[in-house]
Amino acid sequence: MSTLTIRLDDELDAQLAELARAAKRSKSDLVREMLRRETALAELERVRSLLVPLAEKAGYLSDEDIFRDFS
Repeated sequence: MSTLTIRLDDELDAQLAELARAAKRSKSDLVREMLRRETALAELERVRSLLVPLAEKAGYLSDEDIFRDFS
């Protein structure tokens, strides 16, 4: 496991510390989970940006179009 050092302003550090206390977890554990979620969301957006033009070209312009053909 590698180490990443970041600087947090006092307000963000206090918010993170409060979240960690409430969840009974370490700040590092919470930040790892948050980074995993953000990384997954960024990857989803990247893939979506690649697929939307292909779907539109095939005539899938809305959820209803997909439900019509695949339900």
